[in-house]
Amino acid sequence: MLWLKAFHILVVTSWFAGLFYLPRIYVNLAQDHDTATRDTLLGMARRLYRFMAPLAILTLLTGLGLFLYYGIGKGQGWMHAKLALVLSLFAFHGVCGRFLRQFQQGVNTRSHIFFRWFNEFPVIVLLLVLILVVVKPF
Repeated sequence: MLWLKAFHILVVTSWFAGLFYLPRIYVNLAQDHDTATRDTLLGMARRLYRFMAPLAILTLLTGLGLFLYYGIGKGQGWMHAKLALVLSLFAFHGVCGRFLRQFQQGVNTRSHIFFRWFNEFPVIVLLLVLILVVVKPF
């Protein structure tokens, strides 16, 4: 089971790299750029999103395997909170895909400032999940 846990940490870390970087690309896309720069940024965003999708699936599968192995019992409220935060990350991933489609279609209406704030969400969730997993406050 330690091998599964190690692989889970690897895919979570890799998925988070994408969750951190993709909104940064959106910050740049939301600013005015020439066509060549915009096309380059869109290509980067598209490739990164495609790279992130299998990592999200592997995160889900390895996490489910760990959950089934260790189970969840009485007195593990921290796990419920962690799972809620993880679900919010999957929703964030989906919203990132929606924003990518909007950029590809040229219909984005959000500013680079919005995407700067949007970019902070996975950082906050990671901090909270780490606290829950390590400290297990409830």
